[in-house]
Amino acid sequence: MRTSDFDYELPKELIAKYPSERRDESRLLVLRRGTGPVEHRVFRDIVEYLHPGDLVVVNESLVIPARLLGRKRETGGKVEMFALRELASGGPTPRWVVLVRPAARVREGTVLEFGSGRLAAQVTRVLPGGRREVELSFEGEFEKVLGELGQVPLPPYIDREPEPSDRDRYQTVYARVPGAVAAPTAGLHFTDPLLEELAGKGVGVARVVLHVGIGTFRPVATEDPEEHEMEEERFEVSEEAALAINETRERGRRVVAVGTTSVRVLETVADGDGRVAAGSGSSRLFIRPPYRFRCVDVLVTNFHLPRSTLLMLVSAFGGREAVLAAYEEAVRERYRFYSYGDAMLLL
Repeated sequence: MRTSDFDYELPKELIAKYPSERRDESRLLVLRRGTGPVEHRVFRDIVEYLHPGDLVVVNESLVIPARLLGRKRETGGKVEMFALRELASGGPTPRWVVLVRPAARVREGTVLEFGSGRLAAQVTRVLPGGRREVELSFEGEFEKVLGELGQVPLPPYIDREPEPSDRDRYQTVYARVPGAVAAPTAGLHFTDPLLEELAGKGVGVARVVLHVGIGTFRPVATEDPEEHEMEEERFEVSEEAALAINETRERGRRVVAVGTTSVRVLETVADGDGRVAAGSGSSRLFIRPPYRFRCVDVLVTNFHLPRSTLLMLVSAFGGREAVLAAYEEAVRERYRFYSYGDAMLLL
């Protein structure tokens, strides 16, 4: 496999800059592995493809307003900072890994200020790729300060400034655990009434967490995918979720993963027989063809960037040729792509 095997042409106008008016009115392309043509549906029709006893596994990670616009205290120069992940800290001062732009002159000891000094970040360590370790100082609760000063970290391909509506729409309806800098976008199509309809049909829901990092937007730059280094992303699987998943498999019913993030959590904690264990940690799992899925039977996902690890994962699940053919069909049918775009169901 070469990285160029996962390339495709996408007209720029098919990149969705805004979500559909209603979450569950996005289009849904249904691909059955090995059975020929795709089906074109609306997302709420997903109910027809799920059966009593199936278990839908969602990622309840909540996107934090991680984008901050401020200045360097010493020079007044403008700076943009993305709060990527909090570091374990034994003291009262929160320590984070952040991404800064422009990074060239943000050296160790530099102090960045946001909101007229309400939040300050002092650089304690310079990391590669524009990243820095910082110590934060502020008054009050950090979540509240970040909520007031930060912006929704929209993906770069959306190519517009965040708007008030993004605070709601770039978040799943079941998001609960703060920590992601990008939304698990397959879940953006679900509504509370749709989840209730699934429950009424006897379809269960289990919740896991994987905090999506900024690396999700990074294409594979090497021609040999094995040379690509995945970024670490934190996950959590509760005892309740592990029990529900294992019982579903024991009954011979299907585990339906909502999004590549849910897939990576499940495949990280599954053993060779597909049983999952509760726990938390960090994952660098890179799923690409050929790969034997141990736990996931059905995948709900959005359309992903060319040459990306996400497209490689979907290709490992559905077959590279079939998935890329479905992408070509989606382009012909003018589907909307990427985070705010339409969805696929792989059976």
